[in-house]
Amino acid sequence: MSGWAIVAVVAIVVWGMVQMFKARHRAERGIIMDERGNESFANAPRDGETEQEIEDLRERIKVLERIATDGNSLDAQETKRISAEIEALRDKQPGQGE
Repeated sequence: MSGWAIVAVVAIVVWGMVQMFKARHRAERGIIMDERGNESFANAPRDGETEQEIEDLRERIKVLERIATDGNSLDAQETKRISAEIEALRDKQPGQGE
């Protein structure tokens, strides 16, 4: 058997093993595949603990969005002040007094 034939056989065997591994884990995690090969989660019922965790995460996201977009926070004001000082120093021409 030539070298390329051995490479082809090994590649086919590895590909088959990967497909079997993926199929096994899809079934364990509730992942279904449609006729076009698109994967999605099966509609599994959620328990109360999962629903509460999702709601807590949504609240955290709201807080993080507010922090990221709030321009009047102390950090934002401090950042603006420092930026203004830096721009003022850049605008000073060499040779001008302090």
